[in-house]
Amino acid sequence: MNKKIKVVMVGLGYIGLPTAAIIASKNIQVLGVDVKQEVVDTINKGEIHIIEPKLDELVKEVVNKGFLKAALSPANADVYLIAVPTPFKGDYEPDIAYVEAAIRKLIPTLTKGALVIIESTSPIGTTEKMQKIIFSERPELKGEIFIAFCPERVLPGNVLFELKNNDRAIGGINPESTEKAVVFYQNFVQGELHKTNARTAELTKLVENSSRDVQIAFANELSMICDKANIDVWELINLANKHPRVNILQPGTGVGGHCIAVDPWFIVSAFPKEAKIIKAAREINNYKTEWVIEKIKNHTLHFKINQNREPIIVCLGLAFKPNIDDLRTSPALHVAKTLKNEGLNIITVEPNIKEHNEFKIYSMKDALEKADIIVVLVAHKEFRGLKISKPILDFCNII
Repeated sequence: MNKKIKVVMVGLGYIGLPTAAIIASKNIQVLGVDVKQEVVDTINKGEIHIIEPKLDELVKEVVNKGFLKAALSPANADVYLIAVPTPFKGDYEPDIAYVEAAIRKLIPTLTKGALVIIESTSPIGTTEKMQKIIFSERPELKGEIFIAFCPERVLPGNVLFELKNNDRAIGGINPESTEKAVVFYQNFVQGELHKTNARTAELTKLVENSSRDVQIAFANELSMICDKANIDVWELINLANKHPRVNILQPGTGVGGHCIAVDPWFIVSAFPKEAKIIKAAREINNYKTEWVIEKIKNHTLHFKINQNREPIIVCLGLAFKPNIDDLRTSPALHVAKTLKNEGLNIITVEPNIKEHNEFKIYSMKDALEKADIIVVLVAHKEFRGLKISKPILDFCNII
């Protein structure tokens, strides 16, 4: 495929912006589309609105060279990528409203030969639904455009490397769409491109994150069992992992983020009778966060009884995982908010963000000086090996 193709990226968040920047770095003209004027203005200045290593340098470079610009509306292009959120609603039902809105926004700009790729994690059948929407509004495009689904596989904090080097599953609504999408991704992906159909590609992403959720749930369940049995879960897991075919993960505060905490529900919602383990894992990981809250409240009560005053509780970490600024569906943030809403005296430390609309973000030094009880909710590198004489609840085993 000609490297002078025009690409429209709808959604300039944690996936859309890095992907757009990488494509633009191959001297391909990219127009990034976002609903927020502030995001558009920031990118057009060659700056970024999220934290991701080396992304600021890449965006500045491709904007200055004229290969990436941002706007509120799409324009005519050869390739359209959609990387917008797909949260859940109600009783954990997937919400594809953002994907549909993106599709409807670009429909007027579609022309013969265009390639539309959905990267947003989606329930099975989403690509086919979007195909019907496109053809219902533009029936003359039947057989004239290509539509595919290709989910990302990235780790926050290492997104640029993984977008370029990880394998991709690419599924079109027909073989021609699959082939067209594979040729496009060959412009910037060095990993292997695996051809399939749209429904299988959609389920592949959901299964990947559900598998990880189940493994984390096992570790979190062990942590609660060990607490009741008065056994050190960290020592237990270390010993069990000496078995050559056992690899138990590390427990934590729960599971958050835009993938693992959300995607399994897409399977459970569609297959409630069959997805028993997947549902149980989601419930265990959600319960672990509530269990953490109860442990903190119990320690607070003991302190109050013994000291005859309310303690100051320092929560270390608000992000959903270590060493990033992403707070989406963060169990740590949920813990801090719940404790605050129940009247506890909460101080928060989050080294990866400067401010929060609900919490004052304290420096480590100031927070620890005020602390009566210290709670480790996220295994940020800044928290490792702290020497503290005050009471500590370490749910991450880093102190």
